[in-house]
Amino acid sequence: VQLQASGGGLVQAGGSLRLSCAVSGRRLNSVDMGWFRQAPGKEREFVAEIRWSGSTYYGDSAKGRFTVSRDNAKNTVYLQMSSLKPDDTAVYYCALDSSRTVGADLRFYDYWGQGTLVTVSS
Repeated sequence: VQLQASGGGLVQAGGSLRLSCAVSGRRLNSVDMGWFRQAPGKEREFVAEIRWSGSTYYGDSAKGRFTVSRDNAKNTVYLQMSSLKPDDTAVYYCALDSSRTVGADLRFYDYWGQGTLVTVSS
């Protein structure tokens, strides 16, 4: 299984960015996919999840601003981020939970992408 995250970059506050995570080795409709982020000096935190069924869940920081989606044909998961704030600055990781464990605990995820840096300037 391999996860390749991309789409990070520098954006001004209030702007938008879309992250992508290309997955190989598993079909997206058979696994749960999550997005996490880690800011300097902070713990990795849950951002969003799209489950094998298509149900989506969001962390408090993402609700109302971020949207997680997937393209089964491309086997790619997306994180559309809008109304970005400087506090959103972090390395964003996509992750795969092959066991489809309910919950957003990062320990449930057994495969991780390499991370993509998002920097939001004020």
